[in-house]
Amino acid sequence: NFNIYNSLLSEFGVLGFEYGYAMSSPRALVLWEAQFGDFVNGAQVIIDQFISSAESKWQRMNGLVMLLPHGYEGQGPEHSSCRPERFLQLSAEYNMIVANPTTPANFFHLLRRQVAWPFRKPCIVFSPKSLLRHPLVVSPVKEFTSGTFAEVLDDPSASPKDIRRVVLCSGKIYYDLIEAQQKKKVKDTAIIRIEQLHPFPEKQLKSILKRYKDTKLVWAQEEPANMGCLSYILRMMSKYEL
Repeated sequence: NFNIYNSLLSEFGVLGFEYGYAMSSPRALVLWEAQFGDFVNGAQVIIDQFISSAESKWQRMNGLVMLLPHGYEGQGPEHSSCRPERFLQLSAEYNMIVANPTTPANFFHLLRRQVAWPFRKPCIVFSPKSLLRHPLVVSPVKEFTSGTFAEVLDDPSASPKDIRRVVLCSGKIYYDLIEAQQKKKVKDTAIIRIEQLHPFPEKQLKSILKRYKDTKLVWAQEEPANMGCLSYILRMMSKYEL
């Protein structure tokens, strides 16, 4: 089918172009967005051979940002998953940033950090389309004008002395979890968001988990067990009982 071939070729070519543009303009914030995250399949060679490995192979930094809409929102295959597990399997030795921000301000600071750093790293952002219109996904102006990117976000409503279970998650499932929590009036569970998956924010997460003692730790994701972040989280948190 010519249309399918043309679509795959365009993703490959456009991502390659943007990667080259970011290479030649290191001070610019260069973003490439897939219409749906799944469409990144056609550009996998660029990701494998350049984005994830160029700094190690050729000592060439690149600050390209890839925006990949990701989320199980009822639109079926090719419109649901940007394959987070693939990017996390390629993540090692600080070769790139992999993030799944849940607030506008944190997303802003993530992008600002890309150009504020004295070095460059590719940045992969999982950004579900439904959060663009979600009534809870808002940030006050002061959070844009001050502060920095938060790799981990604690539960703002949790009282540590009442918590018996801590749920770790990343991305849009957080809003599904708090909706269920409020509906069922659950008071003994804290929901913590891991906004940056790689490099894994071990120190930041450990600092937050210290607040919750004698609790059961759970990882939640909307993807099947063999997809998403689960295997990566189990590897990064092998010291914890999940």
